[in-house]
Amino acid sequence: MAAGWIGQTISVTAMNLRNIPLRPWSSAVAVLGVAAVVGVFAGVLSMAAGFQRTMVAAGTDDTAIVFRAGATTELNSGLTFDQTQIIKQAPGVLSENDEAVASSELYVVVDIEKKSTQTTANVPLRGVEPGAFKVRDNIRIVEGRNFTAGRNELIAGRSAQQMFAGLEVGSTIRFGQTEWQVVGAFEADGSVTESELWCDVRVLQPAYRRGNSYQSVRLKLESPDELEAVETALAADPRVDVDIFNERDYYASQSQNLTRFIRIVGYPVTIIMAIGAIFVALNTMYSSVAARSREIATLRALGFGPVSVAMSTLVESAVLSVVGGVIGVVVVYLLFNGFTVSTLNGASFSQVVFSFAVTGRLVVQGIIAAVIIGLIGGFFPAVRAARQPIVSALRGL
Repeated sequence: MAAGWIGQTISVTAMNLRNIPLRPWSSAVAVLGVAAVVGVFAGVLSMAAGFQRTMVAAGTDDTAIVFRAGATTELNSGLTFDQTQIIKQAPGVLSENDEAVASSELYVVVDIEKKSTQTTANVPLRGVEPGAFKVRDNIRIVEGRNFTAGRNELIAGRSAQQMFAGLEVGSTIRFGQTEWQVVGAFEADGSVTESELWCDVRVLQPAYRRGNSYQSVRLKLESPDELEAVETALAADPRVDVDIFNERDYYASQSQNLTRFIRIVGYPVTIIMAIGAIFVALNTMYSSVAARSREIATLRALGFGPVSVAMSTLVESAVLSVVGGVIGVVVVYLLFNGFTVSTLNGASFSQVVFSFAVTGRLVVQGIIAAVIIGLIGGFFPAVRAARQPIVSALRGL
């Protein structure tokens, strides 16, 4: 009995799908409606996915960031030279040749003109120690050379170099009363670090009248499990009052506000459009059922059950929606995936350059949304097809 019901459903479904080209306009409207919904869904959320990926890619589990107690970002943190030395000596910090793999850093925001809009934007200028290149082992100089300690030289992240004006290798750029020579460009696996400019921290301190102060210390740990040991040791030392964060968790938390905002905007827009697409699907499938009323009645008269007829209509609606969903994600992928923009990171008040990311997860979610639209849009027409009176439909034959 079950095999017969399944066979009937497959036969009727195959017939319905073969007849779709006979209804090109109504089918195309349904497909394009779903494609628009899935396209907007994937396009908007690809912005959030790209921003989050850029932020999280900058962090590793075996790196810790130390701030002044109570500070949530580098901008509102402050550490003395003596405090940074105590932090570097904490147990659990990786050392090479009896020297901690660490970097005391200073973070300031400078104004640079965007290439695309000729408007100024806040770009982070980070003063680092030589250990920064060991703490962040994904930094690679891809053009020019590294800055020389003690000189007014800087290197630009590749993303910053592409987005902002005046950062070509060999150019000179002025911040305040100080001129800087751009001597190199670096990459960092597409992370937020590529949105920064780097220089010698000992040169940046007097340029911005920071004395011998710092804002953070980055530590390479012997293992991710050593974070608790470092935190315990520093908490027990009365000479310092600091908070310590896992680097990956820190950057993930910085991305939360913007990604949450994008989703708050994106989901309602998608839901409103989805409701419209459901009505389009309803109209399309009602028209399909009406056009095939005699065909459906004939099948019922030949012994095909109402459930088989209903399921075939439902599957037809779902197939049209899936086709629309696939078109939507393909178009968005071709247009937006890898598209580079910059936005203000509210946590650091500086620009982050990132690329839209149409991820596999977004593709799956888009296709699932398409299936749901198709099933809802095809449900009532499927019920109508199953309940259609056989005798009245056959009178016109």
